Amino acid sequence: MKKVLLLLSVLFLTISYGQEVKQIPQINVNGEGKVKVIPDQATIAVTVETKGNNAKDVKKQNDQKIEAVLKFIKKMNLAPADFKTQRVALNPQYDYEKKKHNYNATQTIEILLRDLSKYDELMEGLVDEGINRINTVIFQSSKLAQYQTEARKLAMKEAKLKAEDYVSVLGQKVGRAMTISDNSQTFYPQPVYSAMKTMERSDADAPRETLALGEINITANVSVSFILE
Repeated sequence: MKKVLLLLSVLFLTISYGQEVKQIPQINVNGEGKVKVIPDQATIAVTVETKGNNAKDVKKQNDQKIEAVLKFIKKMNLAPADFKTQRVALNPQYDYEKKKHNYNATQTIEILLRDLSKYDELMEGLVDEGINRINTVIFQSSKLAQYQTEARKLAMKEAKLKAEDYVSVLGQKVGRAMTISDNSQTFYPQPVYSAMKTMERSDADAPRETLALGEINITANVSVSFILE
């Protein structure tokens, strides 16, 4: 009985390997969807940095400046959820020439500014209150999810259009999608706010303009495999 079962198993495997694997005709294409948007908000990271010989004094001075900065931010009527302490550090630094330790205290605040018309007022006030390092200013859209959805749909439409272009000369048609891969990466330009300086104006009361917002691109990239009919 065992010999019979073994013989049947070998016969089945031989038949299986002898059969040709049926290939499914398909086409692989990439698609990109891009939506251009004028940013309406910004995430700003700023730092107070203080240096000195005494760790306690350096930390105290830094805390006092941060306290003034936070009071100013609150006066700007920003929601409490829109600003937070991102990083606090106190580090010793050895001066090899003088052969002694100095100390460097830093505190970083991250601010979400939802009204860009307040940008100049906010940045100038932060510097006046003690901010001496502006890390990043990232412009973005409050409707990011909506624009990402639009970009994805455009990417899929472009992928299908590409596939149809390729197979149109072959007398074939594009069928259903076999696989879809999302290759999107979110990217925002990060301009560094240079300095609180603008060209002198004859009218001192004229509004200041230090921003050139331009547009940001919300982009989606996909790879799609379509069956050919």
